[in-house]
Amino acid sequence: MAVRIRMKKLGRKHRPFFRICAVDGHAPRDGRVLEELGTYDPMIPETDARAELNHDRFSYWLGVGAQMSDKVRVLFRKYGPEGTHLAAREAALSKRSGPRVIPDQGAPAYVPSEETEEPVAAEQAAPAAENPAAQETAAATEESGTQSEAAVAENQTAESEAVETEAAESEAKAASAEDAATEEEKSE
Repeated sequence: MAVRIRMKKLGRKHRPFFRICAVDGHAPRDGRVLEELGTYDPMIPETDARAELNHDRFSYWLGVGAQMSDKVRVLFRKYGPEGTHLAAREAALSKRSGPRVIPDQGAPAYVPSEETEEPVAAEQAAPAAENPAAQETAAATEESGTQSEAAVAENQTAESEAVETEAAESEAKAASAEDAATEEEKSE
């Protein structure tokens, strides 16, 4: 049996991931493996941190006559026991394991000013225009320029009275509709 050391493709569409495996030479690419010897993740941004190899098992399989594929040979030459990129790999791994540095966002693009708060006060005064008691308080606030706590309380009281009268009217209409429906049932 001819043993090959090659990559087995995993992952999903547009997100590849490879395991470096010792495989029977006649087995399919993603088929049964004899042993997994490392990984290769091409999606890692640091180029030198992409490959992880088990050097002891690599040397065992090479010692018993396994042949490497071309791609694995390149990785082994770079990141093997006497690899050419070992120092760069250690630097990339230390950078990857450290905390991520997020750059300062800067000043916010939009900060609401006090001028935008005045129209909100005008919108609150708009429902008061329907109520006569609220109109008096609104007129008083226009004269003084700011609402006092008493004026705010009066405004809220007038609004709550208006809401209560509307609720009472709607209940009365519902009751009269029920009475009419009951009279129609009796007449039938």
